[in-house]
Amino acid sequence: MKLVTFHSQQRNSRIGALTPDGRIVDLNAAYALYLRDKRQEEAFYALADARVPADMRGLFANSDRGLDAARIAFEYALKEGPEVKGATGEPIFFSRDAVQIKAPISPKKFFHTAGNFREHHEEAQKSGFSHPVLPWIVFFQNVDAIIGPDEEIIYPEHLTEELDYELELAVVLKKSGKHFRAERAGDYIGGYVIFNDVTARDIQRTEMKSGVFSFCKGIDTFCPLGPHIVTADEIPNPNNLAMELRVNGKVRQQSHSSKMSVTVPEIIAHYSPMGYSAGDVLSTGTVSGVAAFSGDPKSLYLRPGDVVECEIEKIGVLRNPVVSYKEKHKGEPAAAV
Repeated sequence: MKLVTFHSQQRNSRIGALTPDGRIVDLNAAYALYLRDKRQEEAFYALADARVPADMRGLFANSDRGLDAARIAFEYALKEGPEVKGATGEPIFFSRDAVQIKAPISPKKFFHTAGNFREHHEEAQKSGFSHPVLPWIVFFQNVDAIIGPDEEIIYPEHLTEELDYELELAVVLKKSGKHFRAERAGDYIGGYVIFNDVTARDIQRTEMKSGVFSFCKGIDTFCPLGPHIVTADEIPNPNNLAMELRVNGKVRQQSHSSKMSVTVPEIIAHYSPMGYSAGDVLSTGTVSGVAAFSGDPKSLYLRPGDVVECEIEKIGVLRNPVVSYKEKHKGEPAAAV
């Protein structure tokens, strides 16, 4: 399944699954209908809220039980057809243009991986970046910076002149756990999503003198995530995916997840002593081709008006426009620097 979080006029924030023709099935409403009509359950709404809740983190908190129920709901809705209504007449099918697609999940914790693709590390070394990342490390993302597909990356001109992009594959975990080996990591993987690790390089360059980087990647809107979560059953090998990032249609990053220094299960196991919660997100590092490490960074850094497209095989395309903070907040008091 391709799982989305969406806002509709009828029922505010919901979770859904994409149909082959691009419509969205409200999974909570579809499961309530299934429980009433096929299982003859009297408390069908209460059971649906418990097993297929209307928020993504709640769904993943139910692990395989929740994902299996969501799949049953999705298949039942497809069988009944797009004209079917919910148990009390509410819509189950939505067209894409009738809803707003949001970031698919708001995790409790967002684990970053840096330095996993050696090609990216090597281009950093050649560019003389101040701090080596050997061979791969973890840090945390500001989850409040998350935005979804087609939402705006806000360029804060008062903070940076070097706004960069980083295409990454990210993993959504479906259950809590800690201290486990790579052989067990697959039991924790709920799905995969695209992540654009937007970075203010001039801020990062200063931060890395002390061996850390946080503010440069955690500024508001610097964490595009989406366009949906593809469940793990549809991607049996996450280390076999083509990856490409484009700015205004021109390819900037192009690589393959097989080029990771360590595999996705190894990363998940390595960070497990910190403890996972269901719905946590874990990125796996970016590939070569970022603006900062090119031969002419200034010509490639993001600017207001740019459109960034991140594409990963079997997942889809995460698209975000870049807009000026000054234009966005014209007439408002100046932001603190």
